[in-house]
Amino acid sequence: MNLFEEGFEFNPSILVEWLITGGLRILVILVAFSIIGPLGKKAIRVALHKMGKQRKLSEGRTKTLEKLSVNVFSYVMLFVLIIMLLSAVNINIGPLLAGAGILGLAIGFGAQGLVSDIVTGFFILLERQVEVDDYVTAGGYGGIVEEVGIRTTKIRSFDGTLNFIPNRNIEGISNHSRGNMRALVDIGIAYDENIDQALEVLKSVADDFSADPRFKEGPDVLGVQSLESSDVVIRILGKTENMEQWGVERDLRKAMKEALDEAEIEIPFPHQVYIEKKES
Repeated sequence: MNLFEEGFEFNPSILVEWLITGGLRILVILVAFSIIGPLGKKAIRVALHKMGKQRKLSEGRTKTLEKLSVNVFSYVMLFVLIIMLLSAVNINIGPLLAGAGILGLAIGFGAQGLVSDIVTGFFILLERQVEVDDYVTAGGYGGIVEEVGIRTTKIRSFDGTLNFIPNRNIEGISNHSRGNMRALVDIGIAYDENIDQALEVLKSVADDFSADPRFKEGPDVLGVQSLESSDVVIRILGKTENMEQWGVERDLRKAMKEALDEAEIEIPFPHQVYIEKKES
């Protein structure tokens, strides 16, 4: 029964029947989709985790493909749901689809940004430039990647802000999570102190840290890095596991400060010298 047929005469009983019948169909469809949706997403996650183990994919790559697949599945489910709801109330979707095609073509000429987002997102995924859980700088934002989509990439900054970046705005990506990272510590001593003694003290601390599992190489005391206005700067460098560099640097600074204090080697603070010229 179609209420939109030409020449249809309004009849309250027919309207009630149409509402009841259509309402039941809509209810059945919504219940079915509320069950199929979660089951489909769970099936996608299980399948991708299984595939990741079989093909020995990284955890980040598996998460990236999982989130992308779930998003695509959600879009398809939404489109199918709309079509089925329209069919449930006997609305002829043929003309609507044709009109949508013409409207989509018209919008397409003004939606070049959307097309650019999708194309850029495709190549980001294809070339594996970023993956979920990577620490990156992209589009003017730095942080941890939470999702790589076909239109936007989500990066959570270290202050907790979640940034939604259109893929077309990602002109370059700095991925800080590929390979080992560098832990670098500069520490200054006073000009009056014995440099060789300070190097020995710092080398002893570095040797203790070489057994730290977070370090993949070093740390090594490189020597005098620079001569500043009030101190002699000594540099310590090592390679750590990804995302461990900041914690390692903090621990190194603390241990070296304590070792220098114990050896009574001064770490200077800025001084200002005032020269007063007396007039004769």
